[in-house]
Amino acid sequence: MVSEKKNNKNYHCPVEATLDVIGGKWKPLILWQLREETLRFSGLQQNMPGISPKMLTKQLRELEEDGLVLRVMYPEIPPKVEYSLTSFGKTVIPVLDSLCQWGCEYLGRQCSLE
Repeated sequence: MVSEKKNNKNYHCPVEATLDVIGGKWKPLILWQLREETLRFSGLQQNMPGISPKMLTKQLRELEEDGLVLRVMYPEIPPKVEYSLTSFGKTVIPVLDSLCQWGCEYLGRQCSLE
């Protein structure tokens, strides 16, 4: 198997790269929250019970560095910061939709992807 390098990391397969970028406990949930709307930090935190402000900040920065999340800061007092998906970030939504559908089947219930 050929190793590919991206962002100074070596990946042995595309699944490894995908999981590195969107894997973990919080990143898929952040992306899921941003799939249809722009949210402020407090909105994301309210929709994700259990995430600490420090972890949310860390995960948002990583998603921003990987080009999936756009951070816009407005010069107001107090500062207003909004997060949304980039065009590239929107390309991961079908993957998350598939994960949602699989999770519904695993849980044995009917779900809608709204």
